[in-house]
Amino acid sequence: MNDAPRIHSTAVIDQPCVIGAGSFVWHFSHVCAGAEIGAGCNLGQNVMVAAGVKIGDRVKIQNNVSLYTGTTVEDDVFLGPSCVLTNVSNPRAQVSRRTLYEPTLIRRGATIGANATIVCGVTLGRYCFIGAGSVVTRDVPDYGFVVGVPGRRRGWASRHGHPLPPAVQGIYTCPESGLRYQESAPGVLRCLDLDEAAPLPDNLATGRQAYRTFHPKS
Repeated sequence: MNDAPRIHSTAVIDQPCVIGAGSFVWHFSHVCAGAEIGAGCNLGQNVMVAAGVKIGDRVKIQNNVSLYTGTTVEDDVFLGPSCVLTNVSNPRAQVSRRTLYEPTLIRRGATIGANATIVCGVTLGRYCFIGAGSVVTRDVPDYGFVVGVPGRRRGWASRHGHPLPPAVQGIYTCPESGLRYQESAPGVLRCLDLDEAAPLPDNLATGRQAYRTFHPKS
């Protein structure tokens, strides 16, 4: 990817910062000095990226999302519209805690649904799926499917974003891709057909059927 990042004329980009090749920063967004944004990212309207935030490659950030100091976002993460991240557990206007920001790590391929809230100090595992409107207060394992207030893991989600149906002889199968998953230990899910660090093959990288085709009662 050799093309320069594209910055809308209404966006504010403080220097120095890093914005990778092929990334888009759209209307009224603000990237603060000291932020690092990887290649091929898409920052929607009214996104704020604070100093010290690190964002990997091919990250999609929808409208009205603020990423505060202490947040790290790995590759291929999706942040849904108006989702909320924090960096102090007990904020008070009268008490300065600028040296006490709590880290939040969002690992490769994770999805955070619209209007979900992620309380700081947690790690969201690879390819986990946080449902819209959920409030997450604790770590989420790889592939964890979390919904509710407070958020609780209700099962597993595949790399294609589907809640995995019950296992057959210990094997979970994604209804869209056919990729197979298995618990390598209690509460630890791994894909049997593709390494977690590997990109999806081209034939599995484009969706062709709507979610409710696979989950008509959702």
